[in-house]
Amino acid sequence: MTDETRFHSGFVSFVGRPNTGKSTLTNALVGEKIAITSNRPQTTRHTIRGILNRENAQIIIVDTPGLHRPRTLLGERLNALVEDTYSDVDVIGMCVPAGEKIGPGDRWILGRVRELAPKTPIIGVVTKIDAVTQDAVAAQLVAVSELLGPDADVVPVSATMGRQVDTVADVIVSHLPEGPRFYPEDVVTDEDDETRIAELIREAALEGVRDELPHSIAVIIDEIIPREGRDDLVDIHASVVVERDSQKAIVIGRRGSRMREVGTRARQGIAELLGKKVYLDLHVKVLKDWQRDPRYLGRLGF
Repeated sequence: MTDETRFHSGFVSFVGRPNTGKSTLTNALVGEKIAITSNRPQTTRHTIRGILNRENAQIIIVDTPGLHRPRTLLGERLNALVEDTYSDVDVIGMCVPAGEKIGPGDRWILGRVRELAPKTPIIGVVTKIDAVTQDAVAAQLVAVSELLGPDADVVPVSATMGRQVDTVADVIVSHLPEGPRFYPEDVVTDEDDETRIAELIREAALEGVRDELPHSIAVIIDEIIPREGRDDLVDIHASVVVERDSQKAIVIGRRGSRMREVGTRARQGIAELLGKKVYLDLHVKVLKDWQRDPRYLGRLGF
């Protein structure tokens, strides 16, 4: 039996500074939106597993919060989750955008990853290649290769355009051990619908808010109720959580304008997820300084 005909399976995580395209690449590899995306730092808040099934391999992509220097109890807990994950995966992909110079943040993340997982292979992923010239891509490939070392595989990719996504998967598979399928072939994530709905609402709420707000926003699903007598409609009641009354006013917007936008945007994604029409009832709730309060963190699942 050749190496190509043996079955390989395992876990991979992508690392990198905020907004380097980690979650977008996860979604592109899986072929379905399982991780929310935003240009805000620390958008991902819990471990999400996306599953890519191939004839000769199964890749489980573990999308995690970004490794960072924490300023709150929430940040400390997210870092602990990330560090546990990196020490357990089979491959780590270091994501660096094609149009951004390698800096101290990249080197700090790489250093931490090598401390946590000294024997785990690291591949370089140069993301967002559609946004720059071919010469810029070539220069970044060289720079990432110098950062990781001459033996590391480095792959250019545009997840939004679907360019080189299969090549990234090929390189990951080449580093995976032989093993069984961990999930059935028709499964693309182990996330339950309630969690995915909450994340879609949070993604919508993150759009257009000021810099200080994203970290303060969380979502609680209060109820999901099939509409009586309607197989095609589900009622969802949810709370958007913030830390202060002033933030509540920002999220709601003038005469409720922002909250209506959030509802419209989230409803579309939820309807696609569930394959049904959705009535979405949103309220804003203030839990003072919830990121620093262990009781609130527990209630919010952290």
